Amino acid sequence: MYNTDLPQRAELPSTAQLLKSTTLAAIGALVLLVAVVLPSEYGIDPTGVGRALGLTAMGEIKQALAREAATETAAPTPEVPPVMDPSAAPVTAAEPVAAASSTAPPAAESAMRSDEVSVTLRPGEAAEYKLSMREGAEVHFEWASAGGGVNFDVHGDPVNAPRGFYHGYGKGRDSTGEHGELLAAFDGTHGWFWRNRGQQTVTITLKVRGSYSAIKRMV
Repeated sequence: MYNTDLPQRAELPSTAQLLKSTTLAAIGALVLLVAVVLPSEYGIDPTGVGRALGLTAMGEIKQALAREAATETAAPTPEVPPVMDPSAAPVTAAEPVAAASSTAPPAAESAMRSDEVSVTLRPGEAAEYKLSMREGAEVHFEWASAGGGVNFDVHGDPVNAPRGFYHGYGKGRDSTGEHGELLAAFDGTHGWFWRNRGQQTVTITLKVRGSYSAIKRMV
């Protein structure tokens, strides 16, 4: 025999009360998803609350680190030379295609400019700067890291890049600086991603000079 008193029917919640509680719980979960989960995990902040709370920056860093991890593990796809059809007729110098390519107008180039930017990274933090460049445009770059070495990845994204696209120009680990020339392989954005894997705060200074239309921090 049990001594626990069973609740009376009048004490049980009604259907309306249950629906109300369920609706309030669903609204609360939706608010948390939009205001907290999306900014902190994916860097998506439709309300602006996540950026005010510092969650959006956290999510952007997570996404950048995920992209870097994917590029580090992705194996390069070997280039396969085109297979020539022996039965195909050879293309002569009189072909219309050759004439069109020789007379095609060159792509418009961006004006020459130069910029210098600095960014401070605490242990585990990342940053990315990219230049808007036309295909064939060239930029001289130089960057240095004060306080310790950083991992870096130089890559580019074409306009309307397909999902998962990656075009790398070079990468390295625990570097305190690099310099050289960056030649754009296509119209789009091209630049540098850094991540501080050390135990000390570092400051990275990037100097660029050449043909590009804009410089922007992406992460």
